[in-house]
Amino acid sequence: MGFIAESLRKAIVLIFSGSPDVVSAVWTSLVVAAISTLLASLLGIPAGICIGAGEFPLKRMSLVLLNTLMAMPTVAAGLLVYGLIGRRGVLGSWNLLFTPAGMIVGLTLLAIPIVANYSLSSVKGADPRIVPTALTLGASLIQSRVQLMREVRFGILAAIVAGFGRVISEVGVAMMLGGNIRGYTRTMTTAIALETNKGEFAYGLALGIILMGVALAVNGLLTFLQEKRRS
Repeated sequence: MGFIAESLRKAIVLIFSGSPDVVSAVWTSLVVAAISTLLASLLGIPAGICIGAGEFPLKRMSLVLLNTLMAMPTVAAGLLVYGLIGRRGVLGSWNLLFTPAGMIVGLTLLAIPIVANYSLSSVKGADPRIVPTALTLGASLIQSRVQLMREVRFGILAAIVAGFGRVISEVGVAMMLGGNIRGYTRTMTTAIALETNKGEFAYGLALGIILMGVALAVNGLLTFLQEKRRS
């Protein structure tokens, strides 16, 4: 218990002292996670809504593929993106490997199936009469989908939060594509893994506390908005 208490004391000191390494890791994590979540939302939300609300021949196959991608191992995603952006890859000339941009590509790929699946589930739980009614009233197909999005907006918000939680907690892809470069691509999760292995438990604990604080804040915001809707 003495070791835990002392490590916790040091972690709190590190947090409130504004350690440059801690600030850099937190900032990189938040920026990369925010951009990845935004890109995943722009791609995943329309995909989930179209699959959930539409009827087309390959719908069942699309659902199976989406569920399969949800369970895609992170190392597989990292390996795929590594092959694309590595020096001998198709996008090798873009020099994305071991940069925040390279991490964003990999994390976006991981988050898209999650955001799409949550959006799809929200659509399935909505009133099936929304789209037909909108079409009957003269709305275009796109306008009817927009109206559907408004009706399930809190489900879509939950999809965005789930996507954010997925990318900000990721270690494997961030390590493979970012290289864990201090002050450049080192995130909270990769720093926790590295520093804990080096015996710097207090440093890892400090970042772990911040990471949990971010998750608590994001999920607290979602709960607040959902409760506000009910009131």
